Amino acid sequence: MELSRRLRLKPGDRVHLLAVDPAGTHGFEKGEELDKALAKNVARLDELQYLLYAEHRRALLVVLQGMDASGKDGTIRHVMTGFNPQGCRVTPFKTPTPVELAHDFLWRVHQVVPGKGDVAIFNRSHYEDVVVVRVHKLVPTNVWKGRYDQIKDFERYLAENDVVIVKFFLHISKEEQKQRLQRRLDDPKRQWKVSLSDFEDRKQWKDYQRAYEDALTECNTKEAPWYVVPADKKWFRNLAVSQVLVETLEALDMRFPKPTVDLASLKLD
Repeated sequence: MELSRRLRLKPGDRVHLLAVDPAGTHGFEKGEELDKALAKNVARLDELQYLLYAEHRRALLVVLQGMDASGKDGTIRHVMTGFNPQGCRVTPFKTPTPVELAHDFLWRVHQVVPGKGDVAIFNRSHYEDVVVVRVHKLVPTNVWKGRYDQIKDFERYLAENDVVIVKFFLHISKEEQKQRLQRRLDDPKRQWKVSLSDFEDRKQWKDYQRAYEDALTECNTKEAPWYVVPADKKWFRNLAVSQVLVETLEALDMRFPKPTVDLASLKLD
C-alpha cells in the first residue's frame, strides 16, 4: 500500500492522536536501504519540481504543523533539499505583526501562496489561528470556531485554482519533545533556538493536543488532506514526508509542454 494512503486521514473521521504511535514506522527500519530510499525520493522531487515548473499549470503548497521540536525545520532541511530554490519559497509563520493583525487572519497567508509552477512550504501556517489562539485564549471561542469553515473555504478556493495542497502534522510524543528540548539546552550550538514559549506551551500539552485534534478533524478535506506523520524517529519522518510528496506529484500525471517552435527548422551555425 502507498505510504500516503496509510498516513492520510479520512475526511469525516474523528481524529484521536493518542491512537497514533508517534514512534511508529509502518514496518520500515533504519539503515542503508532506508537511506537509499530517502535519497531516491529527494532526487525524484527534483525531477518532479522541474516538471511542475515546465508544465506551469499547477502549484504545490506544503503545510508543516506540529508541536515545538517536532521537526519542521529538520524536515525542510532534509527533504526539501531536493527542490530548486529558484522555484521554492519557505515561509515561517511567527507571531503576527501589527500590520498583519490589522487584517483578516488569512491576509498574510494568501500573499505567499505559490504561483503556477512554483512550490511553497509553510513552516507553521494559518492553523496557528485555530490552535495557538485557542489555547492561549487570544480570541473568543466563537471566533476561532468560525475559522474552521473559513479555512476550508480558503483551501477549496486554492484547490479550484490549481494549487495542490499537502498538509503534514508531525506527531511527536511528550517524552521525545522533552529529550529534544534538553539537547537544545545542553548544546551551545542549539541554545539560540531555546524559547521561553516552548517551555510554557509544554505545560499546556493536553490543550494543544485537543486543539490539533479538532483542527485536523474539522479541516481535513479531499482537496486539502491532512497526513499524520509519526515524528519521534527523524529518519522515518523524513522518509514519510518525502514519499507522500513524491506520490502526490506523480499522481498529477504531469507532462512537458510541446515546443512552441518548429525544432526541425532550427539549425546551429
